[in-house]
Amino acid sequence: MPSEFGEPVEDLLRRLTPQVLAAVVRRYGHFDTAEDAVQEALLAAATQWPDVGVPDNSLAWLITVAARRLTDLLRAEQARRKRADTVAGWALPQDWVTPPADRAPADGDDTLVLLYLCCHPSLPPQSQIALTLRAVGGLTTAEVARAFLVSESAMARRISRAKTVVKQSGLPFAPPAPAERGDRLAAVLHVLYLIFTEGYAATTGPSLHRVELSSEAIRLTRMVFRLLPGDSEVAGLLALMLLTDARRAARTAPDQSLIPMAEQDRALWNADLIAEGVDLITAALPRGPVGPYQLQAAIAALHDEAPDNESTDWAQIVLLYERLLALADNPVVALNHAVAVAMSRGPRAGLELLGKLETDGRLAADHRLYAVRAHLLEMTGDHESARAAFEFAASLTTSLPQQRYLRGRAR
Repeated sequence: MPSEFGEPVEDLLRRLTPQVLAAVVRRYGHFDTAEDAVQEALLAAATQWPDVGVPDNSLAWLITVAARRLTDLLRAEQARRKRADTVAGWALPQDWVTPPADRAPADGDDTLVLLYLCCHPSLPPQSQIALTLRAVGGLTTAEVARAFLVSESAMARRISRAKTVVKQSGLPFAPPAPAERGDRLAAVLHVLYLIFTEGYAATTGPSLHRVELSSEAIRLTRMVFRLLPGDSEVAGLLALMLLTDARRAARTAPDQSLIPMAEQDRALWNADLIAEGVDLITAALPRGPVGPYQLQAAIAALHDEAPDNESTDWAQIVLLYERLLALADNPVVALNHAVAVAMSRGPRAGLELLGKLETDGRLAADHRLYAVRAHLLEMTGDHESARAAFEFAASLTTSLPQQRYLRGRAR
């Protein structure tokens, strides 16, 4: 049954999940138990709403049910602890009052606080991603496990450890202090971008794309953008995702083999996403300060707006990569800069830059370095050396579509 606004119940529940969890955690704490309570509230809604209809204030309904369930779970835990006589003085919070279902909660910004919590600096990136997908994205543990290509039990342990780390950190459920806010938001954006890139160019497995991950990253980034519409880097990241995802339909042939950008049918690119991304980055850049996501979005816009590969403004792209390199010493950015230089000034100029990168140990086992070298050698006419580089690049990647593409070029 659709909601009042025609939104399917499943989509409505997914959209409301982070707001419900954030509201319950802020009011009562107990992140791990609160998540169980919210899942039970979502299950109750999924079971009841198709029969009785979606309540007028579905968010308040979910918060009420989750808060009551949390009360039950904590009381059960309290009783168990008392029986074991291991904890004395356990008491429910003094403000333990379940909000009435018809009261409109003012918890909109809590979702961002929840994202900050999931991207806690003491967690490794993989745990930050898993916890974000589970708590903010509303994915089940099984869905997150599939995203990481691990067993559900292994993912359950990883998420449980992450929640324990957050709990033991003693970090309050509150926005970070002003001095920490920039770093914490940067961590949130980094996690969202990692989720997107894994969905757009899967590092392992039979498919080039994992659409569920890239779509979820875009949805979450849209949510952060709604919460922080004046932040230029948030706008830049959303623009970058949209401008990149716009090309997805043209990246693979019907047999799922990879098609490089220069050979893609640009009529298949999503014009609506390109227009939205261009509008976003056009509005964000003048606000400044200009950060790495805005620069990457500007590069993506130059690619997307070119009518064909030959019309691409490579000279402007070179300059944008040089500004990116000035912000951070990133070998992948340096690799992309070498490609842009090759397209702008010729393959030998690009190969000269690659020679310097080959002494950088950070890319020694990355197939992209040797794939780029192979393409540039091919452009110079050195086909024998190009074949060897294509073969070596194929041996380094764990993506089956990329292996097929690189070995096909080596023939």
